[in-house]
Amino acid sequence: MYKAILVLEDGTVYEGYSQFEHAQKYVGELVFNTSMTGYQEVMTDPSYAGQIVMFTQPHVGNYGVSSRDNESEGIKAAGLVAREVSMVPSNYRSESSLTQWLGNDDVPAFWGIDTRELTRRIRDKGALLACIATGESLDPAATLSWLKAQPKYGERDFVSEVSVSEPVALRLEGQGDLEKVLTGEAGGAKHVVVVDYGVKRSIVRNLLRRGVNVTLVPNSYGVEEIERLRPDGVLLSNGPGDPQVLSAQSEKILRLTERWPTWGICLGHQLLALAFGGKTYKLKFGHRGPNQPVQYLPTGKVEMTSQNHGYAVSELPEFLELTHINLNDETIEGFRHKDKNVEAVQFHPEAGPGPHDAENFFDRFCGAI
Repeated sequence: MYKAILVLEDGTVYEGYSQFEHAQKYVGELVFNTSMTGYQEVMTDPSYAGQIVMFTQPHVGNYGVSSRDNESEGIKAAGLVAREVSMVPSNYRSESSLTQWLGNDDVPAFWGIDTRELTRRIRDKGALLACIATGESLDPAATLSWLKAQPKYGERDFVSEVSVSEPVALRLEGQGDLEKVLTGEAGGAKHVVVVDYGVKRSIVRNLLRRGVNVTLVPNSYGVEEIERLRPDGVLLSNGPGDPQVLSAQSEKILRLTERWPTWGICLGHQLLALAFGGKTYKLKFGHRGPNQPVQYLPTGKVEMTSQNHGYAVSELPEFLELTHINLNDETIEGFRHKDKNVEAVQFHPEAGPGPHDAENFFDRFCGAI
């Protein structure tokens, strides 16, 4: 346990502790998550790329880490902040402590501060760029000067950092044969192409459990390349960053909707809205955590959902029908096209961690392809 500082772009400085002795600066947009459990799933969720996650749950790390709970290959968040971090995990599934696991990927943990006060600051001022500085020579003024020279969160393309670099075919029993997909010999099951903007493993698992074959493709993949995979449907995944950074994807997405059922989750929801002429905006401090009430307007049913987004859709054209609203702040949580097989939700129906109320999204999608 070594002294460290957390410096915010507004000049606020917090003194605490880190697991790192070496001198280093770690930058990210500071956001908070209200989950009571699931810190490992959160830290490996690609949607958190470029962000330092503060947990409002005051004590994290008590059940350790298990590789079976990862939502991607490795840690994607830029750092972790908590009131207290357990150094001695107690769970039969644990493979290492939280701080050891983070340290293996050179990701800092920062603890020993009043996270309630810091949460209120973010709620008042909005998400802030922040720096965790470690090492013996801790200079708040120099760290703040360095921090102000860093690019803003919304200016970076994080999707390119977390997307797969080449197609990956997946089957219920594991890795599939991409050549069989290309030649149409992959079996009689329906085939979904997931455009990987930062997909979570739980999304893939939910598709596989419903008996479909899945191929992940890079976000840069074109329509003709996707067509070679012979999909029955296309899913645009979740992912990090400002959707408007990916505005060049709009033409491709529109072409996808002309050829296949095309649905979206989280960032995929925002990109579909932008492609059809809708608008997005940055939320003050975002929705991050479980138990967010969302109403499904076609039936009036309320579902408790898990969410993780800092941007939202603000306007929809007339031919897109609003299907879901957030009952906390009435923000747009879902829509469908009135004439095309297109539907999207802002929340995470796979909910890892979180409630399973909204998993029917996958039933509707698989039934529509």
